[in-house]
Amino acid sequence: MTATRTVRTVLGDLAPAELGATDSHDHLFIRSPLLPGQELDDPAAAEDVLRAYAAAGGRTFVQWTPWGMGRGAESLAALSRATGVHLVAATGAHQAAHYPAGRLPGPTSHAVPGAVPSPDLAERFVTELTTGLPALPGLPGGAVDGVRAGLIKIADDAGPLTEHTRRTAAAAAEAHHATGAPIAVHLEPAGDPHGLLDRLSGRHGVSPDRIVLGHLTRFTDRSVHRSLAAEGVFLALDSPSRIGHPDDLQAFDLIADLVEAGHADRLLLGADTTTRTARAAGGPVRLLTELAPRLARTFGPELPDRLLVANPAVALAVDWRTP
Repeated sequence: MTATRTVRTVLGDLAPAELGATDSHDHLFIRSPLLPGQELDDPAAAEDVLRAYAAAGGRTFVQWTPWGMGRGAESLAALSRATGVHLVAATGAHQAAHYPAGRLPGPTSHAVPGAVPSPDLAERFVTELTTGLPALPGLPGGAVDGVRAGLIKIADDAGPLTEHTRRTAAAAAEAHHATGAPIAVHLEPAGDPHGLLDRLSGRHGVSPDRIVLGHLTRFTDRSVHRSLAAEGVFLALDSPSRIGHPDDLQAFDLIADLVEAGHADRLLLGADTTTRTARAAGGPVRLLTELAPRLARTFGPELPDRLLVANPAVALAVDWRTP
């Protein structure tokens, strides 16, 4: 890591060494027609989450909520100031099905089927990374307090790569090359992680170490984890129903397997809280109060520090470029 690399938070760029314990994949705000009645849209509730997380020792919280899914952009800076927790926001686009009425947001929206981003999607990503997230109607200016995103979020689909995924991957790669921002990827268990990685890295030239693959605990074949880690990407173990549950050993077995294979430096941890039900289970806090101590007892104190502190400091740090 070069000395010039920083992590872009909603309050400005931060030295990687200042991140501390990091929840590398989570959500304070999110809404989707696929999760009716489970919207996370209350700033007061988000503040409660961050205060509890900070009290447990958490210092940085990475929100993967992309464009058009209720990111709470107008609240993020105030929440970070009030709680002292560093917040990293996302630009990008999820699967088309997550958008209201099957429409991808943007200057020119497209209805499903055939939901593809408008031609200037990469430009929109770059703007959110370098200038700021767009203001909500009625707020002054073109951005929310200059709040900038610190990563790009895209998503795989179940089954073969769709046109939507191919187009959003191309836009994310273009924005990455323009800014240096890392790309975070939502994976589906029936999707094609190697195919999407090949498209980002092989076709579009994104260095694997600038890619974070999420939801790796959804894949039961350990050869998938090992082969992806061997490519040099970061693997986010971020399914709260597994890694956050004190009685579930699957994630621990997965971590042990990857550590044994020499991939401890590729692993990140997150709670991925996407619903009110999941929030009630306390995922972000349990990363620190249940998962980290258990990892320390099983593997030694160095491993949770690596997964929660050292690895995120590498995965999120960027030598930022301004187009």
